[in-house]
Amino acid sequence: MRPETEGQLAEIVAGLSEPVRIVGGGTRGVAGPGTELSVAGLSGIELYEPGALTLVAKAGTPVAEIEAALATEGQRLAFEPMDHRGLMGTDGAPTIGGVVAANISGPRRVQAGACRDFLLGVRYVDGMGQVIKNGGRVMKNVTGYDLVKLMAGSWGTLGVLTEVSLKVLPMAEAEETLLVAVDGTAQAVEAMSAALGSPFEVSGAAYDPGAGHVLLRVEGFAGSVAYRVEQLRGVVGGFGPVSMADNSAGLWRSIRDVTAFHGQDGDVWRISVKPSDAPALASQLGADGLLFDWGGGLIWALVPAGTDLRTKMGDVSGHMTLVRGAGQAKFQPEPAPVALISAQLRQRFDPRGLFNPGLMG
Repeated sequence: MRPETEGQLAEIVAGLSEPVRIVGGGTRGVAGPGTELSVAGLSGIELYEPGALTLVAKAGTPVAEIEAALATEGQRLAFEPMDHRGLMGTDGAPTIGGVVAANISGPRRVQAGACRDFLLGVRYVDGMGQVIKNGGRVMKNVTGYDLVKLMAGSWGTLGVLTEVSLKVLPMAEAEETLLVAVDGTAQAVEAMSAALGSPFEVSGAAYDPGAGHVLLRVEGFAGSVAYRVEQLRGVVGGFGPVSMADNSAGLWRSIRDVTAFHGQDGDVWRISVKPSDAPALASQLGADGLLFDWGGGLIWALVPAGTDLRTKMGDVSGHMTLVRGAGQAKFQPEPAPVALISAQLRQRFDPRGLFNPGLMG
């Protein structure tokens, strides 16, 4: 099933008698029961107003097409969405609907915010085949704000997105990345926390144990970047030798897309914790590979296939998502009160249980 218009999609959903698996570009490896319902046919940028920092696109629009259009005006998607293809071993083209549905947010989240923070409005088809519009196409219009946010990260379980409206931001004039050689995860988290807690507007803070250094990104006007880089040297110089990266943009694409785990066997988990808990948890995981982003608040772990990493959380608060692997629940089981609310929401939006059943619990 591959509708070409929103009306066709609504008709298809209204006539469904069995569950469907919603896909866009098919790059994020979402599996489950049901026939595939593709929104890839709903493609194209419908409105782009650079002066208003606003873009509206159909859900099946490739992210690359959107980024190319923005680049011609010196603008970008500030939340830096990850490309999962290398990690998942998939092909196809990532779509903006998939990015929104999964709330995909990259390293710049520590400064700019998540995908949902840039979402102004949505159109979607609910479980009864009704077309719902919520939010607006410009920043001043915040009608239905909470519902717009609810769709981001719902993974298609509440409705099939057909259109998204996004706030965009200008590209930075300059970008530099400091490399701080550190001795272990605890020192890395301390260095990242010091940098993020400084007034020098760090837009990325990651730690690659394989390389043995912390990465700290600074973006903005060239003069400002040069000043802030020098000031940061003083902030983090006590943690280890500081040097400058040769290819800042390439390094951050590698962090964003978890390139270190590409082509390696095993399951990949995405773990969200308090940065201060990251060192202790990392030592408990027994992982074959680790990568830290968001100042230590996001941990990527590569482990042997079939490893139930959730049993190793211990007393650490947080949640784990199985990004690549099979045989286990993808998402962390929710506490009973939250699970009840989630079930009630799905019942309200999709009363027939058609959309990605079982994905969210």
